[in-house]
Amino acid sequence: MCALREKVSGNLVFRSMTLHDIPDIMIIEHESFTLPWSEDAFRNELTHNHFARYLIMEYNGKPIGYAGMWTIVDEAHVTNIAVRPGYRGQHLGERLLNEIMDWASDLGMLRMTLEVRVSNYVAQSLYGKKGFVPAGTRKGYYSDNNEDALIMWSDLPGADFNFDEEESSAGEGRERNW
Repeated sequence: MCALREKVSGNLVFRSMTLHDIPDIMIIEHESFTLPWSEDAFRNELTHNHFARYLIMEYNGKPIGYAGMWTIVDEAHVTNIAVRPGYRGQHLGERLLNEIMDWASDLGMLRMTLEVRVSNYVAQSLYGKKGFVPAGTRKGYYSDNNEDALIMWSDLPGADFNFDEEESSAGEGRERNW
């Protein structure tokens, strides 16, 4: 039997996650991940981790997805991104990724990184579409099955990089000063 998918059109809202959201996030976590985070992990992220930023995606007032990142110096590290199964296949993961990338850029971040299972081709395709490129692997990163993680990086939209003064006026030979 095929699960009913709810069609999303209007009434889609993005907002910061609060402690009140944790019960709904736990449902999404368990539906989405084989190694879901605990309530305590989210509570710690929201109350003690000053680098953490979490975004909720609501439809008609009900959380249907979320994304999290740590913002450190000028880089954002995606910690989680998930959409409820009944809402997948409608480009909502892409909308969520767009929002968190824009938020990171607004906070002054220049680059974003994430890890994704080497077997998760759907997510890798989405990330590639948004400018993420593979940069390496973390061997045995996922403890449930010892699967490797693909590390991906992207420059953020609107990132203002400082270039060497020796660059040509046509922009050839640019090197980034990290």
